[in-house]
Amino acid sequence: MNDHDWLRLACDLAGLCPPSETAFSVGAVVVGADGEELSRGYSRETDSHVHAEESALGKISPDDPRLAGATVYSSLEPCSKRSSRPRTCTRLILDSGARRVVLAWREPAIFVDCHGAEELAAAGVTVLEIPELAERAREPNVHLLSR
Repeated sequence: MNDHDWLRLACDLAGLCPPSETAFSVGAVVVGADGEELSRGYSRETDSHVHAEESALGKISPDDPRLAGATVYSSLEPCSKRSSRPRTCTRLILDSGARRVVLAWREPAIFVDCHGAEELAAAGVTVLEIPELAERAREPNVHLLSR
């Protein structure tokens, strides 16, 4: 699979999220440098506050050597501000050692002013945005965008 395929999967996972009026529905997939899927997750998968990247990364041992070359595919830009947990998804990605993030959609300033992509890039993580998949990432969030 290529970047577009993995990111489509992340966007599909966002559709599994229980709906929320106060948070985006997001999907994430973590893929090793060898192209093998390490894990996947979505927002609110295990509790009402879990984010997609947090869910996916939480399924992998933090000392798994495959994380060092991994790519995190996320339907939405990883969060850089968060009130429900001590670490943002941006921080979780940096702490994991993943060196690449591929996203479909930059987080709109509905809940917070997000700078995840910029923070990741500033820390040396390669960030690739695939905007032609942004509409697919927006679909499970349309109720939030029509406010």
